[in-house]
Amino acid sequence: MKRIVEKGKTLLVDGPASVKIISGEVEVLGAELRTGIKMVIREGKRIPLEVKRKAEFDMTLGEKAATNEVEGSTIPVSWEKASSEVLGHEKPVTVMVMGGVDCGKTSFCAYLANKALEKKRRVTIIDADLGQADVGPPSTIGSCQISKPIRDPFETGAQKVCFVGVTSPSGAVSRVVEGLVDMKNEALRRNAEILIINTDGWIEGEDAVHYKVALTEKISPGIVVGIQQQNELAPILDALTQIKTIVVDSPSAARKRDREERRLLRELGYKKYLKGARTESFPLWWARVAGVPFGTRMPPSKERMKNIVEFLKATPLYCEETPNSVFIALDKEQWIDKELTKDLEQRLNKKVNVVREGDEEGLLVALHDAKGSFLGIGVVEEINYERRVVKVYTPVQEGVSSLHLGRIKLDKKGREIGLGDVFIDYT
Repeated sequence: MKRIVEKGKTLLVDGPASVKIISGEVEVLGAELRTGIKMVIREGKRIPLEVKRKAEFDMTLGEKAATNEVEGSTIPVSWEKASSEVLGHEKPVTVMVMGGVDCGKTSFCAYLANKALEKKRRVTIIDADLGQADVGPPSTIGSCQISKPIRDPFETGAQKVCFVGVTSPSGAVSRVVEGLVDMKNEALRRNAEILIINTDGWIEGEDAVHYKVALTEKISPGIVVGIQQQNELAPILDALTQIKTIVVDSPSAARKRDREERRLLRELGYKKYLKGARTESFPLWWARVAGVPFGTRMPPSKERMKNIVEFLKATPLYCEETPNSVFIALDKEQWIDKELTKDLEQRLNKKVNVVREGDEEGLLVALHDAKGSFLGIGVVEEINYERRVVKVYTPVQEGVSSLHLGRIKLDKKGREIGLGDVFIDYT
């Protein structure tokens, strides 16, 4: 359908939708949307089309799409002031962006990046919002050097990825901190002048405050930008006495998404990085499962194995032993309770991990090369314990040296189907 919007107004479009500019001048988060370019807007996303000169749009709206015209710009004045202050800072400068869920963090990062590009600055974005990742797959930290104006960071491709394997930092604080420090250092080595770090929306509660303060101290940004609607960031920002902080407004047009919409956005991210996937088999004599004592080819002694069988009153499908742990795989029909596992740990004086054949099905996995670099993601189909082979549904076909298991479970269409605790003690 065609739609005309007058100068000085902003057209808010909620996806799924596609929009093409037929005539006029339009900006999206400080970036010009050129005539004839089609922009696709994902379901669950809202894009502000700010009309600088009377514009005509050709639009296709999906079932859940919506549009709304508002007077003026939806970009807060405080964003303009903050971007000017950042761009006036001595180079290079690292900017960490904080705020709650759906407060406009991603939009501010895109806006700041676009303003920096206007000034011919070298810009890198690091996306550390595990649950709503745009630059890399969900459950990862993604980094990308920005070379052209962006309207939605999801359109960029991650150049470096750190796999965390969960969608909330609360259970993986050290991994997130280590990954972000590594990515920051890498970006600065590549001569980024403006480094923008987007963080997750976990800000409420004592644990969240401690986490954000510790993260900031480790990253040591030049500026922290806090986006808030009232005073929700005060406990965090007040603790950052040695770092410059700038508080900006959350835009009135920010869209509040429910849990289902956030899940759908994550699933779009999984699908993007599973495109072209097929089943690949990885023998464990050349592709190891990182952090898990499986594939070591170190079976227990005959006497130890006899004791394990007698204690469990079951014969394991597979068993391996390391100096500190014992890994036991049972077939689908077998099971032992946690109390029995604890008793076995005391008897063996080692950590015992018991899994059942098939429990691994659907686990999200990251594939790395011999240098430890991220190659892509996949979904575990099967672990053949007897043949020591892992089958993974993935677009990655070559160069795989290690597999890194996450807790999220997916089907082959990228839909979340739960969490897996199979290897939680290791991952």
